[in-house]
Amino acid sequence: MGSAPDELEVSLWRGGEAGRYEAYRVPLKENQTVLDLVTWIQRYLDPTLSYRFACRVGMCGSCAMTVDGRPRWTCRTLVAKILKGRRLEIGPLQNLPVIKDLAADMRPFFEKWQRAKGVFAPSQTRREAPAKIPPQSALRIAADAAIECINCGICYAACDSVRWNRDYLGPAALNRAWTLLNDARDKGNAERLRAVSGKDGCHNCHSHQSCERHCPKALNPTASIAGLKRKTLEAYLTGRIAG
Repeated sequence: MGSAPDELEVSLWRGGEAGRYEAYRVPLKENQTVLDLVTWIQRYLDPTLSYRFACRVGMCGSCAMTVDGRPRWTCRTLVAKILKGRRLEIGPLQNLPVIKDLAADMRPFFEKWQRAKGVFAPSQTRREAPAKIPPQSALRIAADAAIECINCGICYAACDSVRWNRDYLGPAALNRAWTLLNDARDKGNAERLRAVSGKDGCHNCHSHQSCERHCPKALNPTASIAGLKRKTLEAYLTGRIAG
């Protein structure tokens, strides 16, 4: 970027649901992340700016925001790699209520995770020997392909099905249900299959693959949801769940 001073116009969402975008001038520097821009504005221009971050190295996912219309981890997004011209627009994650400024309300996201029965239901007590799961087993391989989700909400914010149907469970919750469905130690699959087969469950996915395209962990929730569709259909045909 050279040694001469340079600036970038950063347009940030301010306020709640009925807020507006406000523009700020921010120094443009080498190796700058989008989170660096937001932090600079909060420290030097407006200390009332609200946003979330924690680890700053792509482990927690709490800094997810909408950057030029795309959900991203702002701590891992280099400005130089996405900048077109001299302006960036940064807002809160879409498909979620806005608390204030860049902080979205994650409660609907996690409530759906619970509705999809995303909590491990152990089949053994702590007094029993741990179950031995061969790494090469089909169930273990299926679970491994989806297990690295950190619930950052990016797939949820990118999902058109959530945008059209706010009751839809969403890709992260269904991806979690798929990992548990393939966990040989879990005993909650009957209830889980009923939960994800309902009117707001896996069959509402239109397979646009926005979740896979945007996932920072390179997961494919669409594939997990396709697995749930197969398993729920099988359960329906065998009478394990009602239609």
